[in-house]
Amino acid sequence: MAMDSGCDLATPASIASRDVLDTMTMLRGRREPFAVATVIETRGSVSAKTGSKAIIGGDGRVAAGWVGGGCAEGTVCHAALDALETGESTIVDLDLDDEVLGTGMPCGGTMRVFVEPVHPKPCLWILGHGKVSETLCAIGTTIGFEVVVDDPMADRGHYPQAARLLTDDFDYSRLAPQAEDCVVVATQHKGDHESMARCLRSPVAYIALIASRKRSKLVLDYLREQGFSETELARVYAPAGLDLGARTPEEIALSVLSEMVMLRHKASGAPRREEMAREEQSP
Repeated sequence: MAMDSGCDLATPASIASRDVLDTMTMLRGRREPFAVATVIETRGSVSAKTGSKAIIGGDGRVAAGWVGGGCAEGTVCHAALDALETGESTIVDLDLDDEVLGTGMPCGGTMRVFVEPVHPKPCLWILGHGKVSETLCAIGTTIGFEVVVDDPMADRGHYPQAARLLTDDFDYSRLAPQAEDCVVVATQHKGDHESMARCLRSPVAYIALIASRKRSKLVLDYLREQGFSETELARVYAPAGLDLGARTPEEIALSVLSEMVMLRHKASGAPRREEMAREEQSP
């Protein structure tokens, strides 16, 4: 009788691990935030084992995996929501043997759980082609953006780092930025006013127009005529970028990306040595 080697048998642990990985992949594909909870230490009688994992979705519910039953799940899910809000990882100490000061149910042990928030990469939507767009794509990918180039002339040779190329989106119907994304319009006046209007109908907080001051004013006036309020237009940075004295396409791209980073981190954009000098002068 042939013996089964066991190599193809799925154990409960392997199934749970596969479910966790599949769920992470699915949520990443949907660009949904989630938290990974990992049991890093156990003592006494607890239902979860060291290394057990769970995926907690943005709604605060376990989407896959296991880090314990009712004794621990609620506490870990609350910690996951806090971590998603602050963006900081945390370690949760669970006393499952204290129904008064612990988790509320005497299970007979203690457990430590590491909770790590996972937010989707923000997208950098680039409209237009040319050296500025190519540099935006290259540096944007390096600093953590998922780059989408929306332009009929885009090709993989000029944008090797791009996550997606949209070459048939002539009316920008596939332009769908989310609040945490950034959009840079570098179409050299070709339909920039129309694409800007579509961006303003989305929740995106940063819309950059690479254009001259004269062209920027014309586009902003057009958007006002279309009924957009000054509050809505405050999301438009035109002309885009910090004043770096940029001259070349590469320098212009750098100035725009610098503005994105500054705004993302709510920084001042002032020279660091001036900040240090102020700190040294303060009592």
